[in-house]
Amino acid sequence: MTGSAVADKENVSAGKGKEPVVSKAPSELNPWPDYIQERIELFEKLQQKYKEEVAQKASVPIKVTLTDGKVIEANSWKTTPYEIAEKISKGLAENAVIAKVNGELWDLDRPFEGDATLQILKFDDDEGKQVFWHSSAHIVGEAVERYCGGHLCYGPPISEGFYYDMFKDDVTIGQDDFPKLEEIAKLAIKDKQPFERLEMTKEELLEMFKYNKFKVRIINEKVDTPTTTVYRCGPLIDLCRGPHVRHTGKVKALQVTKASSSYWEGKSTAESLQRIYGISFPDPKQLKEWQKLQEEAAKRDHRKLGREQELFFFHPLSPGSAFWYPKGAHIYNTLVNFIKKEYRKRGFTEVISPNMYNSKLWEQSGHWQHYADNMFRLEIEKEQFGLKPMNCPGHCLMFAHQPHTHNELPFRFADFGVLHRNEFSGALTGLTRVRRFQQDDAHIFCRPDQLSDEIQGCLDFLKYAYNEVFGFTFKLNLSTRPEEGYLGDIETWNAAEDQLKQALDSSGNPWVLNPGDGAFYGPKIDITIQDALRRNHQCATIQLDFQLPIRFDLHYFE
Repeated sequence: MTGSAVADKENVSAGKGKEPVVSKAPSELNPWPDYIQERIELFEKLQQKYKEEVAQKASVPIKVTLTDGKVIEANSWKTTPYEIAEKISKGLAENAVIAKVNGELWDLDRPFEGDATLQILKFDDDEGKQVFWHSSAHIVGEAVERYCGGHLCYGPPISEGFYYDMFKDDVTIGQDDFPKLEEIAKLAIKDKQPFERLEMTKEELLEMFKYNKFKVRIINEKVDTPTTTVYRCGPLIDLCRGPHVRHTGKVKALQVTKASSSYWEGKSTAESLQRIYGISFPDPKQLKEWQKLQEEAAKRDHRKLGREQELFFFHPLSPGSAFWYPKGAHIYNTLVNFIKKEYRKRGFTEVISPNMYNSKLWEQSGHWQHYADNMFRLEIEKEQFGLKPMNCPGHCLMFAHQPHTHNELPFRFADFGVLHRNEFSGALTGLTRVRRFQQDDAHIFCRPDQLSDEIQGCLDFLKYAYNEVFGFTFKLNLSTRPEEGYLGDIETWNAAEDQLKQALDSSGNPWVLNPGDGAFYGPKIDITIQDALRRNHQCATIQLDFQLPIRFDLHYFE
């Protein structure tokens, strides 16, 4: 770590009904920042008030229904999901990560408020894994605050592990700091610090986080309810929806994996932050297995193999753009020919469209308003233009250029043209995240009564290519309307989402709901494949767009 380090007082984390647990931090650290103690004092004051309010609530008999239909008697505002899990099995309670109450993720130690359904999730469950990694992010966040007094920003779980963004003007976290952060994290884990939930008003939140301009922004811009929640573990108190594991001791193995730079909310014009990544597991053996997989992955890193086998390489003079050698070009073209042949079998016709369009096209499609930061833009003869990051608006122009009758539909356009996306340099990763690429990008123009069959055809296509030909296993996720920034009305979105749900159900393939992760113009089915090293890669998408036909006045004659 370069710059001045802020060291740490004794870590005092009060357990419920117990004397405080005290752990010593590494000796080179100094007292923690004043804001930590002020934050704790306000939390404890408000928590006491909350406990008094809960104590006054009338506890009445309730029924808790388990996934197998069994009903267990309980008491509102007293009985917790963890207590129910203990009654079922000590092993279940021990391995439980989080509860699901009435379909909502729920802290294991948070009392039921009325009659409820209950599902206990473990680390093997995807939702349980995400909660486990989110809780682990808080542990690393605590370590960051204690180590250097950094101001925490966002700390979400990701597909494998978690990260925390941190701001500190005079400090840079590097590889040499990882063991020190892990040492502090181990102290927090050893203390078994409980994750404590507390609802606070907007005014109270602004007072608690007044030292952190990033949290103040989130509170002012994102909090639109009378109250929202914070979670405490040891000295860390963070603005967070939760839920979390019961206590930090549930994390048996944790590793800080890398650090990189990032921008506040991904905006290149905003403050530069530091992003600290990590991974964690409920069993040390799982961490060892993961480390072995990383070693194998490093041996099979496609960037390394691309250089060694003279397939492709990257150069700083054109970041995120692959240079293909003859052998690499041969493999690439073989794959393209395979896909083109399958397209022809399935009734697609190949088209070629321009690489650059006037900004008026992107304004009409909505991309200029929602996606312009991810586009390469340029001025030509005092007009704004943009390199295309996708083919859909161009294909809309092609469809609209000629009249069509109902019996001509569906039209299936396939395009292998070059696309450009202005990805941040820190996000570029070999061939999986680039700035210049080509893909088998197809758009189907069809009548509403043809939607189901067309989506089924797409699902069959991806199953054939990924599973039957290349042997990949895959998962399907339905990504629905984002909370903000979407085009169109909710009724149209609901209809589109229902169409995709019906198609997924009819396909017979298992799928998972991924709420709020749809594109700004419509819901989508995301397909995630798993490679030989059990790494997940989000590849194909099947998107349903009712907005572009409206914006481009696309129609057919009866």
